[in-house]
Amino acid sequence: MGVETKAKAAVKKPVVHPNTWVFFEGEYARYNDVRLGLMTHALHYGTAVFEGIRAYWNDKKSQLFLLEAAAHYDRMKRSANVMRMTLPYSTEELVNFTLELLRRNEFRSDVYVRPLLYTSSEEIGVRLHNLDRSFFIYAVPFGKYVEVDAGIRCMVSTWRRVPDQSLPARAKITGSYAQAALAKSEAVEGGFDEAIVLAIDGHVSEGSAENLFMLKDGAFVTPPVTDDILEGVTRQLLIKVIKDELNLDVLERSIDRTELYTCDELLLCGTGAQISPVIEVDRRPIGDGKVGEFTQELQNIYFSAVRGDTPKYKDWTIPVY
Repeated sequence: MGVETKAKAAVKKPVVHPNTWVFFEGEYARYNDVRLGLMTHALHYGTAVFEGIRAYWNDKKSQLFLLEAAAHYDRMKRSANVMRMTLPYSTEELVNFTLELLRRNEFRSDVYVRPLLYTSSEEIGVRLHNLDRSFFIYAVPFGKYVEVDAGIRCMVSTWRRVPDQSLPARAKITGSYAQAALAKSEAVEGGFDEAIVLAIDGHVSEGSAENLFMLKDGAFVTPPVTDDILEGVTRQLLIKVIKDELNLDVLERSIDRTELYTCDELLLCGTGAQISPVIEVDRRPIGDGKVGEFTQELQNIYFSAVRGDTPKYKDWTIPVY
């Protein structure tokens, strides 16, 4: 199996059953009963904001744990404000809707939750004002975004991160993910697993849809929020874990491209990607070309915490059942 085939085979497409419960327009409905108009504004102009939230199944405890839902909905409110939109519910209400949705579907596997606030007016015209908004949440069984046990191979994309002056980087806007899609396809079709994207000024920004950390000179380094990154929920969790569990410093500073080639360890992180060790960039090995010791430790700590097995981090999750 070639490198490109491996990368493609690693992503398992989630399947939504037609009778899956969703939360749509303030009510619970079946997935197959929900309809969106062909002229829906968000479909044509990318005028929507969204989140990706995970819930992890713990087989030994027969329990599903919802991860950092409040933090995601708080960020969604900030994204909505940037786009002149307003979430119609409080964070507490949104978390409760999500818990009820998971219970109704009786999931017994890892799950991905997708809330989306979108411009639902059915009309032509590029703008943000004087338009209707709608909101839904759906959930689908979902495993690994990429196969990361042995590490992933990345390329620095020829596509640059859209600067905040042009399209707000810290808001999770559907339209901005066209740039992420360009970078991801370029990487996968070029034989890599993932893309690393530079900001307009040439500094490292993030992966196609992940934040980035590198280990260099005994400290972890991550681009600052002013280098056109999404202010990641997982990124914030890792900053705390690195300091508290690994006893290492975390520096938030700009990163040059060539530092990626000379660092000791490298990882991408995000709700979807989880903790993805990078073992190669632009056909150059990172460290010894294997998953780094500290990255492996971070993976172990993270997956134990998100599945409700670490009392110290029980505030990360909410038991669903």
